[in-house]
Parts: sequence; C-alpha cells; structure tokens
Amino acid sequence: MRRIAMSQQDQKPKSPPDGPGKRGPGQAPTGPTMPQGRMMIFVVVMVLLSVMVMLMIQSGRGESITLEQFYSLYDAGQIDPDTVVISDSAVRAVRLGGPDSSERTTVRIELNATTRETVGRQILHKTGLRAKSQPSSNWPIYLLLGLPILLFAFLIFMFLRGMRGAAGGAGMLGSFGKSRHRVFNKEMTGITFKDVAGIDEAKDEVSEIIEFLKTPKKFTKLGGRIPRGVLLNGPPGCGKTLLAKAIAGEADVPFFSISGSDFVEMFVGVGASRVRDLFKQAKDNAPCLIFLDEIDAVGRRRGGGYSTGGHDEREQTLNAILVEMDGFNATDGVIVIAATNRADVLDPALVRPGRFDRQITVSLPDLKGRLEILSVHAKKVKLGPDVDLEKIARGTPMFSGADLAAIVNEAAIMATMQDKDFVEHEDLEEARDKVKFGRARKSRVREKDENRLVAFHEAGHAVLQALLPDGDPLHKVTIIPRGSAGGATFSLPEKDRMGYGLKWVNATLKVLCGGRIAEARAMGDMSSGASMDIAQATELARTMVTEWGMSEKLGFLRYSGTDSREVFVPDKDYSDHTAELIDQEVRRIVDQAYAQARELLDQHWPKVEAVAEALLKHETLTAEEVHLLIGGGSLNKPTVSDLLLADHGRPRAAPKNSQHDDDGPELAQGMSPSPA
Repeated sequence: MRRIAMSQQDQKPKSPPDGPGKRGPGQAPTGPTMPQGRMMIFVVVMVLLSVMVMLMIQSGRGESITLEQFYSLYDAGQIDPDTVVISDSAVRAVRLGGPDSSERTTVRIELNATTRETVGRQILHKTGLRAKSQPSSNWPIYLLLGLPILLFAFLIFMFLRGMRGAAGGAGMLGSFGKSRHRVFNKEMTGITFKDVAGIDEAKDEVSEIIEFLKTPKKFTKLGGRIPRGVLLNGPPGCGKTLLAKAIAGEADVPFFSISGSDFVEMFVGVGASRVRDLFKQAKDNAPCLIFLDEIDAVGRRRGGGYSTGGHDEREQTLNAILVEMDGFNATDGVIVIAATNRADVLDPALVRPGRFDRQITVSLPDLKGRLEILSVHAKKVKLGPDVDLEKIARGTPMFSGADLAAIVNEAAIMATMQDKDFVEHEDLEEARDKVKFGRARKSRVREKDENRLVAFHEAGHAVLQALLPDGDPLHKVTIIPRGSAGGATFSLPEKDRMGYGLKWVNATLKVLCGGRIAEARAMGDMSSGASMDIAQATELARTMVTEWGMSEKLGFLRYSGTDSREVFVPDKDYSDHTAELIDQEVRRIVDQAYAQARELLDQHWPKVEAVAEALLKHETLTAEEVHLLIGGGSLNKPTVSDLLLADHGRPRAAPKNSQHDDDGPELAQGMSPSPA
C-alpha cells in the first residue's frame, strides 16, 4: 500500500546433576563456594584489624600541650614524673586527676628535628633526670598503611585466579578468545518448515541441505559435494533467521548461532580466535549447522572506505572465516548458513564457490505468500466471522513477514483492549495502518482553517487518484492525523508490481502535486504540509533520470553511483555539464506533472470541493464514497458531529441543509471537533 500524506513536522547449558555445583549429604561444599567464603572472612578480618589499629593510634596520641603548660602542670603536681617519656617525635606523660575528676589522661608535646634536643634537655632538667628516653616506633603507621595494600593485593590475586579459571587455564585474557555462540536443538527452537511460509523457493533450495545432514552418504556415493555455505540475502524481516532455525529443526542437528558483531572485540586478534574456537566446536559436534547472522559486520570488502590504513580487526576476523571455510573436508559435516541484507558489500572471496556456494534470495512475499504468512500467524488468535485475510493480503503489498506478524499481533491487542471476544476485520485494517504509518491521533483538536486546509489537500490527492486510470486505485482518504502526517490518501495496488512503468510514474507524480495545488486554490496560500509530497516527487523524478533511463535527453544510461556505502562522498561518474542536464530534466519532469495536475483539477474543481466538504464532515472516506461524490451523489451517513452528540447523550441535531454547517458540539471559537 502506498500513502500520500500531508506532512507535519542467552540460553546457557545447565550443569549436570552430578556436576560441580551439587554435593551429597555430609560432603563439604565444592566449587566456587569455599574460595568466596574464605575471601569474605579475610576481608572482614582485615577491616577489623584496620579499625583496631586506628583506635589504638588514636587512643595513644592524647592531648597536645605546650612546654609552658607542661611546666605549670608539673609544678602543680598533676604530672607523674615516672611516666614522662621522651621520644623522637613527642614527649608523653600521664596527667593525674584533679579535684574535679580522678580520671588519668595522656598529654604530649609535639617535637620536630629543631626542637627535639632543646626540649628534651629542658624536660630532663625539670624532672630531675627521672624522664625516660625512648626511640619512637612507627609500626602502627606501617600497619595502618600496609593493611589496605595487603587487602588490595589479595583482591587482585583472587580476580586473576578467577579469570584463569574462567579461561580454562588459558591465561588472564583467554576467555575473550572463546566463541560466544549459542547452541540450539530441535526442542529449543521448536521451528520447522510448517512455521515458515511465503518463501517456497527458498525452502526448496535448502531442502538439499537437510537431506545431506540426514543422509550424507547418499551424496558422497556419486562423488557429489554438498555446498559448504549458504548465504541468505534479503530485506529485513523476510524470514532469513527463521528459515535457518527451520533448517536445524528439520534436520534435527545442533544449531550454532552467533552474530557477526560478537566476533569484534576491543582486543586485537580476539575475533579471529573466536572464529577458530567456533569452527573447532562445530567440527567436534558434526554434523551440525553454523548460523552467522548479520555477517556484513565482519565480512565487508577488504580495503574499503572503513579501513584506516592500520591493523583492522574485522579484516583479521574475515581472514579467519575464509581460512576455516576453505579448510573443510568433504566429510566434515559442517554447513555454514549466513544471513545479510547487504550482500553487495561482502568481500568477493567470501561469496565465491567453495565457501558460500549458494546464494538464496529471501525476498518480500507476494500476494499468495502474504496470505500464507497471515494464515500461519492467525492460528494463534481468535478471528471473527467477518475477517477476510485475502483482503488484508491484497492491502499489504511490499510488507515483510515481520510486518504481517506485527499486524496480527496489534489487531489482537486492539481487540483485547476493547473487550472483544475475537479479532474483527476492522481491527486488522486499523493494525495495518498503525504498523505502516503510525497510530491515529484522534484526540487532537485543530483550528477550522487548518482542518479545511488539510481537507482540501487530501481531496486534491484523492480526486486525482480516482480520475487517473494509470495510477493505483484509491483505497481511502482521511484527515485524521496519523504518525507524522496531518492526513493521508491511501492507494491499493491491484496486483504485486515487479517494476514501474512510465505511465504509472507520471500518474503518481500528478497525484503528488495535487495536494499543494488544491490547498493553494482553496485557501489562497501555501503551507509546509506538502513537504513530504515534494520530497517523494523529487526523489521519484531523479530516479527516473539517473537510474531508469526515462529521459530523452540523457537516454539509456545510468548516472547514479554504486550504493556500497564504503565512502562518504557519493560516486559521480559524469561531467558537470551532465549534472546540469540531470537537474534540468528532473525540474522539467516535475514541472510538467505539476502543470498537468493543475489543469486536471481546474476541470474537476467542484468534485474537489465535494470531497473536501465530505472530509470535514466525516473525516474518513472510502474509495466507493469518493467515487460516489465525484459522480455527483451525496453521502447518507452520520457525521462526526452527530456521533459526538450521541456519545455525550445529547439530542441529535436536525439534519442541516448546508454542507458547511458541521459545527456539531459547542467548542471554543475557531476550533473543529476532535477527529474520531
């Protein structure tokens, strides 16, 4: 479905029952429990010792006094002469309790290299040589500093020991070289070919792989060699990963799954080490499958624009993949399946025969495929009797399998929120629009002039879509904001289109121009609402000239560069004069479509007005209603104002004769009813 819119700015293996984590009755705990317990005890003891040393040092320091204060206390008999000790750093003594308190305290006189000898002699003289000299001891300070260092060293030791254990004895960084793949079996995936629909050709291609994994001797009997690698290429959401899981489920073999980004690490050489480890484990479990998802993360063309000239970790990883795939023997029984949506940027050595022998395109599903995909997902929900999956499939061209799954899921959520017993067809229709274009913003209230501008804008699109025979048939038109658009006109192709004809392109360009033309004539002004239309028309016209050869002046030539996305400056394989001609042709094509669209709308302006006024009343019109209005008929259904009045329990207003009288409920001046 195409829209022309009014713009608005790890599973881990479980340990065996008798493994390291289990102990029997009466047995001591094993594994990592005991080292962790000992470490915690060690940490607690070290912390307690540190606190004790700090308290000892603090308690031994005492009150700091001056030499004069010491003399005064000594003369007053408050200093015990037998407790005076002179060390290199201080003079310490015990102060006796006074009349107010009998508590004995410690006092000290701080010494330094300058005052040590002078103060020491004066203290000896004052105490009558009863003071004792003692060399100072710094062991509390050494202990206080040594305990944190010892604790830190112990923690580092335990960390390094744990790293070595995790690496299996391969050294501190050995675990980084281990592959981070996940292993699945049939029971884990639970996916077979019954769960894969819409890609019948791809399923037929990989059926040989399944047959080889089941009966490898059947192929080797005649000397044939099974493909070593299968590359699944296609747009996102088309089922590449699902197909790989289905292959593993059908063949009932181990399924090693890993993403291309899991090989890249901050350490040099880790990616190549993980590749070697992955293939070694795969060979040990042969026959099996290796699935490399998003292989373009490491398989890009070597020497491209991303290389900085130095060591490139991704190139070393790619080299390891090339060597491992080329080193397979015919009896290895290991098949590599890779998935990407950018096969054009892969290195040629990776996709050559002998490595990825077979490239399978998983494309967007056609009508039949979309119906099958919808049927698969619809089995999981309750559908109402009015649901027509074929109609939904017809209305979802260019939708991927993931989009279709999201439609069924969103419809089920909508039906649940509305307390329905089953999913109705209208839920699927609304879910389709929501998935592709965004949620409808029904609560927004617009000014009347803005509402009228949007109505004429969408009416211009809708009338041209209905009148032009070479364009896609009109599906519906609405002025309800949805996503980033203030309104939208939907077309519904009658069939899947494999290419674009010149007549269809010209008709589409006219429809794109219709919105701006209609709003300019009706409102006497232009708005920024046509920005999306302008962007689509410009891109379409430039593609006509540079890629599709639809310009008589420039002829049957391609002027657009190769989309390898390896360089920051786009390719330009033509002269400045040719670039000027391209710009002129793009301008001519768009101007011609604009002039023809203006002429067509001028001829059918009353029809545009009828559709615009109907949009102001009903806000959404189907293709049948638009054709009825274009043919001069009138709509006989309740307006949005009538529905709002009914919802508020007010009496329904009498039918109005004028098409412009659609005020409905009382609102602030200049405001329109909320879209519903």
